[in-house]
Order: sequence, then structure tokens, then C-alpha cells
Amino acid sequence: MQLIACRTCHAQYDVETIAASSFACRCGATLENRPAESRDAPVIRCGSCGAALAAPDAAGCSFCGSSVVRRADAAGPVCPECFARTPTGSRFCTACGVAFRPEPLQVDARELPCPACSAPMRAHAVAGIGLHACGGCQGLWLPEGRLEDLLARAQRPAADPAGAAAPAARVRGGNPAAQQVAYRRCPECDAQMLRRNFQRRSGIIVDVCHAHGTWLDADELEQMAGFLRSRPPGASVVDGGERAPAPAEPGPADAAFVRILAEHRALGPRQPPPPEPSTLLDLLFSLLR
Repeated sequence: MQLIACRTCHAQYDVETIAASSFACRCGATLENRPAESRDAPVIRCGSCGAALAAPDAAGCSFCGSSVVRRADAAGPVCPECFARTPTGSRFCTACGVAFRPEPLQVDARELPCPACSAPMRAHAVAGIGLHACGGCQGLWLPEGRLEDLLARAQRPAADPAGAAAPAARVRGGNPAAQQVAYRRCPECDAQMLRRNFQRRSGIIVDVCHAHGTWLDADELEQMAGFLRSRPPGASVVDGGERAPAPAEPGPADAAFVRILAEHRALGPRQPPPPEPSTLLDLLFSLLR
């Protein structure tokens, strides 16, 4: 496997069988098809799950229990982000922890039908993550594995603390069973997607196709931001029972979330959210805030 990553949207492609000297990424950027110059780097992460090792000389991963392989050979993949040599069969970079998820090469940045309103969705990049956005209903389609990347990137402390004073995102919350049920179809395979409660207790219902990606309705990214901000410091991104590696430098994420939400809003016109029920419990929470 010979991976090349786009510096704009960080999509990965396996170019081992591609003869062209350059090709187009799904975000529209042109990538040069040339092998990366690998470098030797210390093994500080597990190649099976990407979690940080408990000690530099640990023999196994304390999270998934896999044995740590430290000898990198010429047949192992080279990380497309940090260009570190990794052992054969690694699914994550043993230096920076990025996941190896090559995508099929597309002829161009194709449009996909919106699962909610059937309008064509164009390819975009939000916070360096490649996705498709609907200009009509403001929904987002994230390919498999990109939701975790987007949330992990948003959890990193921002270099500029000026945005930390911006208002926090709203959390609609509520009982998922009381919400109107609307099943969506995957824009890639047209199969009916599964409805999942984000982090099992957030009340934010997302539509998931395990083979292709995740669909977020309008304002659900904002609701996720509010839910993650309300958690205790140091909590990791958890969804579907799997724990993703926590950010390397945990800290305040307000400015990073504000920047990502601003990029999302800049993709097109925004429709007003549906009115929320005015109940005694809602008024009580408003007073407490």
C-alpha cells in the first residue's frame, strides 16, 4: 500500500496501481503522484488502534491488547501525514496515530444526492475534513471515519484564544423517542441508514451507513459541539461503544469549535431551526443558565 494524502481535505488514496503523474482529489485539489520520502520515527502509538502507548518501550497496547511491532520494513505503509515508516499490516501510524483509510479514486469531485431533500451535494472541506454539504437543507455527509476526525480536530485547543469568548453552541437534547422518526438513505449505496444516538445519551440522532459514512441534519454539528463542551475535561470522543484516541493535547476547545461551525455556516444559506417546545422544564433550564 502506497498512500498519498491531500493537504487540503486530508483524504487518502492508495496510488500503488495508479500510473498517472497527477490526479484530482474529491475536494478539487490536484495531487502529485510521487512516493513520499519516508523517515524513521519512534513508535509511540499502537498500529492496531492508534492509542498512545503507556511507555516508550511497552511490549503491548494497554487499550486493545495488541502486541507492539517496532521493526518497520520496506513493505509497510508510509504515513501520508508525517511520512513515518510503519510495520507491515498497521492500520494506524505508529508515530502520529493517523488512521490509514484510503478512498477510491474518483474521476472528479462528484456530487451526491442529499438524503433529506434529494438536492445535489457538492464536495467541500470543513476544518480540513473532506465532506459533502447540501446548500438547500444545510445537512452534512461525512465519509466513513470522518466524523471522528472532525470531532477530534475540534477538541484540540486552538492556537488563537480570541474566539474562546464566543457564545457556546446550543444543545437541543431531549428524549430521542419523542422526536419525529425519519429514515434516510445512504447517498452512496441507497441503502436505508441506521439511526444512532450520538454517544448513547446525547439525544442527538444521526443517520449512519457503516460502509460509507454519517449524515448530519442541519444544526446537529452545532448540537454535538454543545454536548461535547458540557462533558468533563479529558473525556474522549466515544460513539457506538468504541473509544477513539483522545487528542494529544487536551484543553479548551471553544475557539476551535467556533471556527468549525463558522466554516459550516459559510457553505451556503442557512434555514432557521424548528421552534423548540416551551415547557416548564425548558424555562427552568433557561433560568439556571
